[in-house]
Amino acid sequence: QVQLVESGGGLVQAGGSLRLSCAASGSIFSINAMGWYRQAPGKERELIASITSRGSTDYADSVKGRFTISRDNAKNTVYLQMNSLKPEDTAVYYCNVDLFTTYRWFVWGQGTQVTVSS
Repeated sequence: QVQLVESGGGLVQAGGSLRLSCAASGSIFSINAMGWYRQAPGKERELIASITSRGSTDYADSVKGRFTISRDNAKNTVYLQMNSLKPEDTAVYYCNVDLFTTYRWFVWGQGTQVTVSS
């Protein structure tokens, strides 16, 4: 059984920073891509950042230049450093991991709330 545990959300003023973490645990053979999504009230969940197993990254235009995704393969953990936060970044943030145990899984974290006040 595989589990993703997220941490690092909270309340921050506009212009501030937060760092999210998402750690995968269980009988994991390998991890492919890892990503961060967010879902604001009344909106669809959107992919905002992803990182491949080789470290190549991609970002949504809305966060490019402000957010940085990284991973620690030894810890099976993905991070999202969020700087220059804006009120429109307020959302529930979810990590998603493409990994192999005996089978291939696309696993979601439980979500963490990020609230940016103006």
